[in-house]
Amino acid sequence: MLNKRKKIDLEIFEKILLYVLIICSLFILIFNIFNYDPIEGYDAEAHFLYSEALPNLDALTPENTYEYFNPPLPYIFPAFVGYVCENNFSQDFQSCRGTYSLAIQILQFFMFIISLYFYNKTFDLFKPKNIPIKLGFIILLVLLTANYKTYAMFRGETYIILLNSILLYRFGRLVKNSFKWSEMDYIIFGVVIGLLALSRQWAFLLFPPYFLMYIFLKKEIKLNYLRFIIYSFVIGFIVSGWWYFRLFFEYGSFTAFNISSSGFSFSNQPLSFYNPFNPEASFVFTKPIRSNFVNQFLPILYSDLWGDYWGYFSFTSNKLETGRNQLLIGDYLARVNIVSIIPTLTLLAGLKIGYRSLILKIKTNFDILNSLIFLSVISSFFGYLWFLINYPSYNGNTIKAVYIIQLFHLMCFLSAGLLEKLRNSNKNLYILFLFLLTSAFIHNFSAMLSHYQ
Repeated sequence: MLNKRKKIDLEIFEKILLYVLIICSLFILIFNIFNYDPIEGYDAEAHFLYSEALPNLDALTPENTYEYFNPPLPYIFPAFVGYVCENNFSQDFQSCRGTYSLAIQILQFFMFIISLYFYNKTFDLFKPKNIPIKLGFIILLVLLTANYKTYAMFRGETYIILLNSILLYRFGRLVKNSFKWSEMDYIIFGVVIGLLALSRQWAFLLFPPYFLMYIFLKKEIKLNYLRFIIYSFVIGFIVSGWWYFRLFFEYGSFTAFNISSSGFSFSNQPLSFYNPFNPEASFVFTKPIRSNFVNQFLPILYSDLWGDYWGYFSFTSNKLETGRNQLLIGDYLARVNIVSIIPTLTLLAGLKIGYRSLILKIKTNFDILNSLIFLSVISSFFGYLWFLINYPSYNGNTIKAVYIIQLFHLMCFLSAGLLEKLRNSNKNLYILFLFLLTSAFIHNFSAMLSHYQ
């Protein structure tokens, strides 16, 4: 009787904590709408200039905006809002920036909510009404400071997150239906793939795992799966191919970029880029702000994921010498990085869940989904690393967690299964983990709120 009561108490606590964390994350997003101007974000001026050039694709040139190579989907809404503003309330497009930048943030707020909805529906396909696994996902997701950065700025990655959450759900439905599909299934899947390709080129890192999954499926469903994926990607190509052919005919490459490629060679980057244990990396836990550990991959990525290494969001300004309370901020972000060791280890441990699912000869439906997510994490990480080596930067300014934020969402998905397993095997240790992760969230809370000056 006592054990049953404890079980009920734990379930009530989990449900309350889940809803509290969701409300807190929405509060942070709303707070940042009122306290952060997207014009202060990464490459913001170039993104605004892109929106102002639409719908005239001929105006998307390196002379007009150095983000000319980006696919157009994230710019259509602000261009529309700007057009309405210009023709009804203002004399020129540029004076409407305040209007459409606010509209961008509001849209991205709702995109985040819709993404959570599809993540929830995906879990319900395999773990219906399973609060612990959803709590495991949310408690890790709300800890990602880079997540709030992404939604406060003008970023195409928000579209990747939304569309990928839909794609995971559609894939989950396919798995549940034993890979039996209709014409409408591959049309929807293909359109989402096409929209992903039109959102940001990082989305291409998510595509190879769908073909790799063929290797790890049972023989009797392989052919049906392969047909579905081919049909879907043909649809995706029809939806998005025009943009990449435009880049090819105008700039000589399907993947045009504003930096010239050095050609892939590990020697493109110095040894310090690869080595996370060099002496300067100790600043990760003392002063994790630029210009410490310059162009060092993992130290910068870690500090930017949990804190604000580049100084574009939480506390500092992009002119670090005028940043508010600069030394104190460095101390606080150092503590943020120390506290974030726990969620980092949890995310890394979740990869084990994905790997085990991948190598199982007899997979459950949930194992198949985890396998795809694991391959997507691997593909995204090493694809991004390839990009950083192929397009080296002397100060590492292309090392930003925002660029691959979808990778961390996927890692949260895998780690949610890890926390669920821990709950089933050792409830006391599970409760300790919830306490530690919740404490980390409370400690890091201020880093998620923009006090930018």
